[in-house]
Amino acid sequence: MANSSGGVYGRPRKPNGDDEGGSTPPERPRDGGRTSGRASVSGSRPGSARGSSRSGSSRPGEGRGGNGGSARPAAGGTGGTYGQPKRKIKPRWGRIALVLVGLAVIIGLLTGVGLWIYAANLNGKLNKTDPFSAIVGDRPLKTVDGAMNILLVGSDSRDPDTDMSQASAWRADTIVVVHVSADHQHVYLVSIPRDLYVFIPKTPGAQYGDTYAKINAAFAWGGLPMAVQTVENYSGVRIDHVVSIDFGGLKEVVDALGGVDMYVDRTIKSIHKPFRTFEKGNRHFNGAEALDYVRQRKQFPDGDFARMRHQQALLKAMLDKATSAGVMANPGKLNDFLQTLTKAVTVDKDFALTDMVLQFRSMSSDKLTFLTSPNLGSAMRDGESVVLSDKTKALALYDAMSKDTMDAYVKANATSSPSAS
Repeated sequence: MANSSGGVYGRPRKPNGDDEGGSTPPERPRDGGRTSGRASVSGSRPGSARGSSRSGSSRPGEGRGGNGGSARPAAGGTGGTYGQPKRKIKPRWGRIALVLVGLAVIIGLLTGVGLWIYAANLNGKLNKTDPFSAIVGDRPLKTVDGAMNILLVGSDSRDPDTDMSQASAWRADTIVVVHVSADHQHVYLVSIPRDLYVFIPKTPGAQYGDTYAKINAAFAWGGLPMAVQTVENYSGVRIDHVVSIDFGGLKEVVDALGGVDMYVDRTIKSIHKPFRTFEKGNRHFNGAEALDYVRQRKQFPDGDFARMRHQQALLKAMLDKATSAGVMANPGKLNDFLQTLTKAVTVDKDFALTDMVLQFRSMSSDKLTFLTSPNLGSAMRDGESVVLSDKTKALALYDAMSKDTMDAYVKANATSSPSAS
């Protein structure tokens, strides 16, 4: 439908008096306002609108250059909707930290549970015994809290020199009292000669006892209970833990460590097959070689005392290797060592191998001091060659052990400490 001013839906009428093709385009308003009527809509060209800074009537969407239009923002703007500044998103560090802490706690709990299960499994594999329950009579009192005394008994069930046909022939090959200082910073290992002539008390069920004999007979007559009671009776030191080692099983332990390094103090040839020759000097030993070497005694002028030194050297070398970075930092090697060790030892029921490993993981051999129980050398008793105790000096040593004053004792008796190398 048309109207008088020019129809939107039809062609505009010609003005009266105008020629047929001479229509004049409407004049564009100068004041920025609208033209009258609807013709302004059809007459405007797309994109012809200029910036309407002078116009207050432009609506959003009318033209590209208006302040309220939907055109792209001017250069340098913040790019917000309708020209509003864009809000920066700040990271929520508190929430992130809380999540990280939560993850750390979960991982720590899982690790702790895993280690606890591993430790329980490892301790469960140990051969356990109760050597203290069979001890009768009074025992020495514990005088220093934190200090620890461990009786280390080594037997060699596979020693070629042992005559297993005799009931009492399988005796303790090694007897060591290990004293750990209360601060757990130093360890003193006192080797007791296996032929030391002492009084051996009788324990319930034992066939022999209440007599003087070589100290290693106590193990043969009454096992660990009699060995503990004999050492406590002789030294006056209360024993807290007992570890019995089958030296035959040390072969596998040494191999699990990858071998050990020891110093050979003189060239000797083994008297056991395959008759190895051990040249003087530093040497790397595998398990079979190490065990063979520490069994030798007849080729040395001081016999059993030489074997005692070599056993000390082996213990030192094993500790060096076990606490080295190559083992402690290698979970596979550490596990092999611990698993093999459980097969070679028997311990008292309160002994926890993993607790000992954790307590002494940073212990190095320079914190070990090796001593020999003071003695007067060999003598004959009842037709046997025995070693006599130096009672005065022995009393001083074991008194220092009981009072945890071993450091002062060692400084005062430096020459009494034999070399373990």
